[in-house]
Amino acid sequence: MTAPTLFSPLKFGAFELPHRVVMAPMTRSRTAQPGNVPTALMANYYAQRASAGLIISEATQISPQGQGYSFTPGIHSAEQVAGWQGVTRAVHAAGGRIVLQLWHVGRMSHPVFQQGHAPVAPSAIAPNAKVWIVGEDGLGGMVECPVPRALTLPEIQAIVDDYRRAAERAAAAGFDGVEIHAANGYLIDSFLRSGSNRRTDIYGGSIEKRLRFFYEVVDAVIGVVGPDRVGVRVSPHITQRGMDCPDMVATTLLAARRLSEKGVAYLHFAEADWEDAPLVPEAFRRDVRHAFGGAIGVAGGYTLDRAQAVIQGGWADWVAFGRPFIANPDLPERLRQQVPLATPDTSTLFGGDARGYTDYPRTA
Repeated sequence: MTAPTLFSPLKFGAFELPHRVVMAPMTRSRTAQPGNVPTALMANYYAQRASAGLIISEATQISPQGQGYSFTPGIHSAEQVAGWQGVTRAVHAAGGRIVLQLWHVGRMSHPVFQQGHAPVAPSAIAPNAKVWIVGEDGLGGMVECPVPRALTLPEIQAIVDDYRRAAERAAAAGFDGVEIHAANGYLIDSFLRSGSNRRTDIYGGSIEKRLRFFYEVVDAVIGVVGPDRVGVRVSPHITQRGMDCPDMVATTLLAARRLSEKGVAYLHFAEADWEDAPLVPEAFRRDVRHAFGGAIGVAGGYTLDRAQAVIQGGWADWVAFGRPFIANPDLPERLRQQVPLATPDTSTLFGGDARGYTDYPRTA
């Protein structure tokens, strides 16, 4: 058989993709205030990019406590559900497929989002990180994250319930599935890593105990939408934000086997995308392929050539592109034709209006 390419169709779980160019989740902070409500402008933005094989929405907080950046959308109010319904209708009308990324930032937050209280985490350890906050003057800036407070056992269970309710609301909003954000130092990821999880109860210590919260969230979401409509994003090789952990690879491979047993549709690996970033070892890619029976997606500064290589090598089934989709709403066709890509205006990435958001042209 001929090896698949980036433009080969793909079926996995409940998803059927016409090709393997996926739109990565990207925070753009364009919601209506107050309430972090998705808007008609956002519906237009996503519909413009509906030619993606699959759209993974921007990270969306499951509760008010889950917020860590200004103007990011939620999925915990009736108004937010109605706003997202406008988005999914627009994407589906344009022939696209879209899943909602479920997000709790954990310690990657600030008291301004927590009614003056400290953010929450598995342990009271501050991240080496900043979050984007818009002040009363309407201007945004990066602010250091403070020391969080450790969650109690009842609070952990309440957050699991928040994930369950968020999945219910995502289904009501018309999404084709959900992606659980378990990467990049946010709440689930901070439970997985020994550097940020120093608990001595049932949620900390051994790898299995650090995985417990993650599995409870996955089970809660599966119970709502079914495993064939669930994906998970992880980032085992990214150590920014104080997330180094010597056994993270072993943790990820164990989780991959368990998620495969649960029937999860896909695993989405967020890889480092800076110039001198460490390469993902081929041995790890091989081990993941053996451990996980669903589809495997990758993201992290991929070019057309690198994307073709990782798919034809059998290490991934689809590739997610982030910033290239910002200035190139018809990115799959541009990649197929190998035409030069437009460059996004970085000054309009977060917040603002249609400028740098929905005003990028398609190819002629």
